[in-house]
Amino acid sequence: MTAFRAFRVEKTGEREFTRRVVERDTADLPAGDLLIDVEYSSLNYKDALSAIGNPGVTRRYPHTPGIDAAGTVVESSSNQFAPGDAAIVIGFDLGMNTPGGFGQRIRVPAGWAVPMPDGLDTRSAMILGTAGFTAALAVERLEAAGMQPDGGPVLVTGATGGVGSVAVALLASLGYEVHAATGKVSSFQYLVDLGARDVIWRQDLMKGTRRALLKAQWGGVVDTVGGPILFNAVKALRYGASLAACGLVASPDIPATVFPFILRGVNLLGIDSVELPLMRKADVWRKLAGPWKLDRLETVAFPLTLDNLSVAIDRILAGDTVGRGLVDLRA
Repeated sequence: MTAFRAFRVEKTGEREFTRRVVERDTADLPAGDLLIDVEYSSLNYKDALSAIGNPGVTRRYPHTPGIDAAGTVVESSSNQFAPGDAAIVIGFDLGMNTPGGFGQRIRVPAGWAVPMPDGLDTRSAMILGTAGFTAALAVERLEAAGMQPDGGPVLVTGATGGVGSVAVALLASLGYEVHAATGKVSSFQYLVDLGARDVIWRQDLMKGTRRALLKAQWGGVVDTVGGPILFNAVKALRYGASLAACGLVASPDIPATVFPFILRGVNLLGIDSVELPLMRKADVWRKLAGPWKLDRLETVAFPLTLDNLSVAIDRILAGDTVGRGLVDLRA
């Protein structure tokens, strides 16, 4: 097979972009060590930004988004992979300025790919994708900073999104008391089913933005939204506790002071999954395939194909998405 289907974003004017499914040829792909038949991808907020021409994500068009891909190696010039091997590719430049997982084939450097660990397959790996990987990385960093299940409840903001959904499920499976924050009233039962002990309405986390400190209640926080909610959560951390910041769907800006840091000794941890060294990525994937393997993955997934991807992109941009969009590229 040399021809394959791909979701293509094309620039038609200074600020105008169109999206359509096209047929491409393998020869059009960039140079790389691995040619991979993509079986599954997933929809992330960053993919949606790429699809509307956000220059902070993608600079060159036409372009195929998709920062996640899992599939089977077809050709390899690397001794790390052989044809037939299953591989996961997330982060680095995939789907940003390199044709990504919304195409049935990708060609990438071997240094971007992780062998599929025992315990996962291409489908389950892409239900997790960058979002699930980021959630696991945030929990790992929080535990390294001292978070423990007996240290108080853990808050997850933006809990119905991809990162938030997996974070709620993972923390609950590890024995934490999870409080899930959302603006979607209809998602109460969804979050309880994932393991949330309590559901908090997003507007309640906006109270007290002018105060230097809030009542100390959180033993840890996974924040996916940024803005005032992030720093209100910092102000409500228990002494010595930490917040892991991994998103900015509300705002990249935070109204901060030094008070919680110097009066309660709290920590603000930045989480990056894009440029994380490959060995660390492999470690986290093995953890997700083994001791942190989730039995509630199917709860967070909803099916997508290339043909209905554009509608799903509009929905995620409007904040109208719950869980993880799993893109099936096998047909």
